[in-house]
Amino acid sequence: MSSFEGKVAFITGGGRGQGREEAVEFARRGSDVVIVDIAADVASLPYSLATEDDLKETQQLVEAEGRSCLARVADVRDQHALDAAAAAAVERFGRIDFLIANAGIYDWSDKPFWETSDEAWNDQVGICLEGAWRAAKAVTPHLVQRRSGAIVFTSSNVGVEGVPFSAPYVAAKHGVIGLMRVAALELGNYGVRANAILPSTTDTLINDHPSGWRRASGKPDGTRENYLDAVHQWTAMRNTGVLPPKAAALAALWLCSDEAEFITGISLPIDAGHLTLPGMNPWPVRD
Repeated sequence: MSSFEGKVAFITGGGRGQGREEAVEFARRGSDVVIVDIAADVASLPYSLATEDDLKETQQLVEAEGRSCLARVADVRDQHALDAAAAAAVERFGRIDFLIANAGIYDWSDKPFWETSDEAWNDQVGICLEGAWRAAKAVTPHLVQRRSGAIVFTSSNVGVEGVPFSAPYVAAKHGVIGLMRVAALELGNYGVRANAILPSTTDTLINDHPSGWRRASGKPDGTRENYLDAVHQWTAMRNTGVLPPKAAALAALWLCSDEAEFITGISLPIDAGHLTLPGMNPWPVRD
């Protein structure tokens, strides 16, 4: 894969999980990195989000690769905060080459769409979809000015399929793909590419907590072991279940690389064949 020496990657949700892995992988290939994260909990979620200490740890991991890292606390729903982070990146590094719009959350509340609270809807759509749009708004003018660069939006396998009891997340991730397609069309004449990655279930704290274990395994007292066993049924590849966050990071790297210079407007599944599996109804009801 081509070198990223002299390049700068701007990554949202960089405090941990996929965002952290993306930051480290870009740094390993020579890129300086800007990471932003909310570094606070969201009340509607059954799990904790990254902290300022997590953000600092990602910064240290990037710096251990010999690259510079600018870390900023920012809620991706806050345009002013994102604009300020982008301006700080340009002031420090002189450029931004890539945006990885990675920040996302998932509420495992098991509520049907008609019982979903306004708070749960607003938080998930706000961070997963609005946050991707706002991050692109903050960074795109710098890419357009340089007439080069790439945006990678993080959608999901559920960006192209439905999942019961997940209306806000599914709607948001479908929306991310629509946003990406518009961005690819509008940015093509400026030499800027836009694509989306569609990771399947990834072993980060968005899934790895008691609510996620119960939901994935279908057991009210589900454990992490039950969750890992269940996810093996969701892939087509041998000995593959829940994915490591590096899987998404490597895909994002490739889409930003020179090897992908003619690729824009695509949705790339990172799912070990999940989307190729034949359909089934795991919740059959018989009268």
